[in-house]
Amino acid sequence: MTGPSALQGHKILLCVCGGIAAYKSAELVRRLRDAGAEVTVAMTDNAQHFVGATTFQAVSGRPVRTSLWDAAAEAAMGHIELARWADRIVIAPATANTLAKLAHGFADDLVSTLCLATTAPVTVAPAMNHRMWLHAATQANMATLRARGVAVIGPNDGPLAEGESGPGRMAEPEEIVSALALARA
Repeated sequence: MTGPSALQGHKILLCVCGGIAAYKSAELVRRLRDAGAEVTVAMTDNAQHFVGATTFQAVSGRPVRTSLWDAAAEAAMGHIELARWADRIVIAPATANTLAKLAHGFADDLVSTLCLATTAPVTVAPAMNHRMWLHAATQANMATLRARGVAVIGPNDGPLAEGESGPGRMAEPEEIVSALALARA
């Protein structure tokens, strides 16, 4: 289901948040494009500490948005235009911070603003330390998001960046692409 036409013509806005799993998002862009999707990347400020916008521009073939305050893009209300462009928004990795913002309706950066300004379905692929994932606040935020129709892929259980193990690993790129292709079918 993830062949070259599984997501043909689908416009995906990939929002990358600041966690070590951001390195997997470059591979996710490649796999989404291999499945036929057109991908535009938006990044949080924190994401740029892990992977550069140039990497995402190279693998997506499209300009990368990194700020709500980009004068050239925002002269034409670019964040609204981008929110309308997307057939689906995918947030991978979705950090505890971003999940909390989405659950509570905050719009204080480009990613959270795009999510509030869209009518497209939203999918999150959480990634964080297992204690953060299991925390009551994160679980309450996830329940709120699920109740609003946000699709959730992962997190997976296994070794984490800090040497611990448990639920919190971002789903693998192929797993995310497969879930998106199934959702489209």
